[in-house]
This record gives sequence, structure tokens and C-alpha cells, in this order.
Amino acid sequence: MKIGELAAHYALELEPLYDSNEAKTLFSIAAEKVLTISSGKLIIQKDLDISFVDTQKLLSILNDLKIGKPIQHILAEAHFYGLIFKVNENVLIPRPETEELVEWIISVCSKQLSVNSLASPKTLSILDIGTGSGCIPITLKKHLPNAKVSALDISPEAIAIARHNAIQIGVEIHFMEADILTFRSKEKFDIIISNPPYIRDLEKADMHNNVLLHEPHLALFVSDENPLLFYKAIADFARLNLNPTGQIYFEINEHLGKETIEMLVDKGFTNIRLRQDMQGKDRMVRAVR
Repeated sequence: MKIGELAAHYALELEPLYDSNEAKTLFSIAAEKVLTISSGKLIIQKDLDISFVDTQKLLSILNDLKIGKPIQHILAEAHFYGLIFKVNENVLIPRPETEELVEWIISVCSKQLSVNSLASPKTLSILDIGTGSGCIPITLKKHLPNAKVSALDISPEAIAIARHNAIQIGVEIHFMEADILTFRSKEKFDIIISNPPYIRDLEKADMHNNVLLHEPHLALFVSDENPLLFYKAIADFARLNLNPTGQIYFEINEHLGKETIEMLVDKGFTNIRLRQDMQGKDRMVRAVR
């Protein structure tokens, strides 16, 4: 079968679940992985014959896509900030808006370290809460190699995946298995980050089945009655465990920006900044202790 024929087959078979652009993207990701050729070559080599073995691999991926399984779970990997992370059903698939949060933190920290280096060097202490695949702390450590980075998650399965990713990418992270609702520590941090569960039950109806059926609900959902449950707990932890002028960063529910800011004000945080993602949605907050 030729590449162009198989791409058209993907588009036809995936039409009930994905629009044409999404189907093209999924085929491109699958073909790049199986055929080890770039997306650019896929476009210009539509008449290239695919071997029987590779055709069967791509058709097997298609069958999984048709039942709603995410391409990242099928390939057991996800790309994030130029790095490749192992993922499975025990961790959230890293998303572009989280890359934007990481970019924000790296930008701020790089400037601070540059200023501090003119006087006395300073080692940043960073904690990521609800780490999942470890994409946030691992990426930060990769770009801020002198930082001391820790990561916490309630799920032992998630911690195992995050440890694997840290080893594969070649960074040292201190991992902790704990529930932030009850976790206590005497350690102090300069930066605390979290992308905690924030999707309300009432929002499930608007979600794609490939998320609802294949990603861990433990990392996604909160009750309609207390949607800021984890934000409040993390803010309380940060009040005790951030160094003076330490910063807290959240990825947030786009519908709860105002409520999140009010909560941080009530808990005594200052210099609060709400930031939108590339789609113009309220998705990130930074505050100072």
C-alpha cells in the first residue's frame, strides 16, 4: 500500500471520531514512528510503497484509534517541550498548555538566576505537586540544571513512570509518594508548581471519550461542590513551605480563574498574575508568598 492511500484510509476510518485535520495529524504521528521518516517526507512521498509489515503496524494503530485510544498511549510516548516521555493509562498525557506553563517558569527563573549570579550564586529549590509523567519537573531540571527539583504524586504507578522518564532523560529528581491533602514537610522551596485535578463533574459531558475512557480520573476530576479542593490544600502547604518571596504556579480550570485568584488573595498571596494560553483561555496563575 502507498503512503497516500493509507493516509486516505485513516481519514475515512477516523471520520466518526476526528475531523480531517486531526486524522491527518494522527496518521503523520503514527507513520513517523513506524516508518521513521519526517512529516515533510510523508507529504511529498505519497506514492512511496509501504512494506507489508509496516502496513500491518499502521493498521493496528488505526484499529486502536478507532476505539478512542489516544495515539500517545498506543505508541507509549508523548512529546513535551522537545523531550520524549513514556506515558500510559496511569498518567495524564502532557498537553501544550502545560508546556506554556513550563516556558513561563523557565523564563522567570532564568532571569532571576542571571541577576543572582552577579552577586552570589543561588540554587533554586523546586517542588512539583501531582507530577504524573514527571513532564514538569524533568523539563525544568533539564533547563535549570543547578536547581534542586522534587516531585510528589499520590499514585505509585505514576511515580514509577516519572522515575523511568527521569532516568531516560538523564536528570535527577527527588520523588515522593504522598497525598497533598495530608502531606506535611519541613522542607522549604523557592517555587511550588501544580497542575492538579480541576475538571468539574458537570464538564464531563463536553469531553472527548479518548480522555474519559483512557486517562486517569484521579488526576482529572473534582466535585462540583468543591472544585478548588486541591488548590486550597496546595496554597496552604505553600504558605508554610515557600521561602520568603517564593512563588507558586498553577495550571487552572479556564472557567475558574476569578475564583482561584480570590482564594489566593484570601490566603495572603500577593503579586498574583493570571495568564492566558495561546488560545486566549485563562489557564495559568502565578502568586508570591
